[in-house]
This record gives sequence, C-alpha cells and structure tokens, in this order.
Amino acid sequence: MSCRTVCLAVLVSLAIPVSVRSAHAQANAAAVADAGKHFQRGVTMYSEADYRAALVEFRRAYEIAPNAAVLYNIGQTYYQLQNYAAALVALGRYLTESGASAPHRREVEQTIDTLQTRVGKVAISTTAPGCDVTIDDELVGKTPLDEPVLVSIGRRKITALRDGKVAETRFVDVAAGDTVTVSLTADATRGVAAPGQSVTSHGTSQSTITTGWVITGVAGAAAIGLGGYAWLASRDLSDARGTAPVPTNGVNAKRDDLNSKSSKVSTFSHIADIAGAAAVIAGGVTLYLSLSRSKEQETHVAITPTGIQLAGTFR
Repeated sequence: MSCRTVCLAVLVSLAIPVSVRSAHAQANAAAVADAGKHFQRGVTMYSEADYRAALVEFRRAYEIAPNAAVLYNIGQTYYQLQNYAAALVALGRYLTESGASAPHRREVEQTIDTLQTRVGKVAISTTAPGCDVTIDDELVGKTPLDEPVLVSIGRRKITALRDGKVAETRFVDVAAGDTVTVSLTADATRGVAAPGQSVTSHGTSQSTITTGWVITGVAGAAAIGLGGYAWLASRDLSDARGTAPVPTNGVNAKRDDLNSKSSKVSTFSHIADIAGAAAVIAGGVTLYLSLSRSKEQETHVAITPTGIQLAGTFR
C-alpha cells in the first residue's frame, strides 16, 4: 500500500470522531460540529491532492475545537507540501498532546526520525529590535528572537518588516543540521518611494526603469531606421557605380557624386551602429534593474495569527 493511501485511510478514520465528539469537554456542540465540517472538507481536499486547501481546513478545525488527532493530519499534510519543519512540529505536538496511548505512535516516531534529517535552523537578528520576521512569507516572531528558527532544508526567504514596511529580504540556503546566521537591517526608510513611485531596496524607482525602456526603444528604432537609410544609400551607390562610363568632361562630376554617396553610406552606417550599441547597453542595464527590482518584493504578503499582512508599495 502506498504512503499516500495509508495517510488517506487514517484521515478518513479520524473524520468521524472529530465530527461527533468535542476535543475538550468545555467545547460546545455547535463549535464541534463546525470543526467537524472543516475537518471533513480537509479530508476531501486531501483525497484530491489539493494539500494547501486541506491544510487550511485542518488548521481551522483545530482552531475551533483543538483535538490532537487533527495535528496528525496537519503534520501529514505539511509533509505532502514538503514543509518538513512544520510537519516535524505538528507531529511532535501530536505525540505530546495524545500522550503515551497515541494512535500511530510508532509510525509517527519513524516519520519524525526522517524529518529530523530534512531540517536546519536559522538564527535571525536585526540591527534594531521590534522587527517582524517572516520566513517564506509566514510570520515567525518579532526580534529579538529567543532562539534559532527551525526551517526546512533548501532555499529560504527571510524578511524583516518594520513599521509595516519591508526593511530587507534575504535568501539563504540551509542544509540538514545547519544553523545559518542572518543579520537583517532594521532601516524601513531605505528604498521608501515618493508618492507615485515604487522602489527596490536599492532605491531603483519605477520611473527610472520606465525611462530606461523608453531610451532602449528610441535607440532601437533609430538603429533600425538609420540602418534602412544606410542600406538604401548603399544600393544607390552600387547602382551609380554600375552605370555606363560618362564622357571625359563628366568624370569629375561622377567622381564627386560617388564620393558623396559613399560618404552618406558611411555616415548612416556609423550612426546606426552607435544607436544599436546604445539600445543594447540601455536594454541590458534596464533588464538588470527590472529583474533586481522584482526579486526585492515590492509588496510583501505575510500570514499572521490575526490574518494576512500586506506591506510594501502598490502601483
């Protein structure tokens, strides 16, 4: 039987007790029924491999009527999403809250052993206290943090927010067992835009990028137009050279005409080359600034205990 089939069998078996009995004696019947609906919906989403939707439903069920059995499902769903750190925490809580008689204890302990090889830690500090810190857009706390944060192995996005603004975003690679140290700036004014502008943390405004693309377009158009003129002048010069010989008394006039046409071809060609080079340089610089700007997250979305937090500059 596949791993996913085993997980689904357990999920379905857990749907019934959550929907018919309270996680705590004090929970009222209406809350338990509501939690049961969310749980059952999570089971359905899980069976359809919509793990993110399933996670939302399972978490909501646990918030309404906490039950250790739901933590098992939350941990399994995080595992499917390859969020190994969150899976490790959820399954650890499942064992703690379920006690010695926890169903599936042996299975969960084996899973935890595997998860331990897929996590590391990030020690995060900021130049000033009081910054909200998110990892992969999920709020983990406010600085100073008491201890390193458990994270899944791989590339993680660390962001510091101060006064509702993104102060700095850093990407770090975390290997199994590593504790990576990250120090972030707490200067939320760095890169703050004037009205009507959007900026990166390096201060590159949207108007600067727009101007760069305009220059690239104008230079490119000029290069194409002048190149066309140069080609026409070259063809005219070729035609003039191929005409029949002129009388002796007209040689000088023809030579002057050919020189004039040759000079025109040379002039247009040189200017077209310069315009083309300018278009390439302006385009390259503007593309670099655009890519850098997109990596710096103009808008930042974070999941917090009270909802979704948005920070940044909107256009």
